Amino acid sequence: MKLGRVIGRVVATRKHESLEGLALLLVQPVDEHGQAAGPALVAFDTARAGEGDTVMFESGKEAAQANPNGWFSPADAAVLGVVDPVHRDGRP
Repeated sequence: MKLGRVIGRVVATRKHESLEGLALLLVQPVDEHGQAAGPALVAFDTARAGEGDTVMFESGKEAAQANPNGWFSPADAAVLGVVDPVHRDGRP
């Protein structure tokens, strides 16, 4: 799993049937210090995350398997959880 920050929402008037009922979020991957770590990506949301939340996300076929609407999904990224504080080496 990877860390990211939700920086926006994506609105799609038409989307694959496996994504119906799921929000699409714009996620900025971040490192353990909260700094941007790569380009932003679109992920479907299984955790009801909101803008500004730090989230755990997965990409690739593992993301598609997290879709609650069924196993097959063309999605390449999924938000799997909202992160509370991140501690590294015993420090916040």
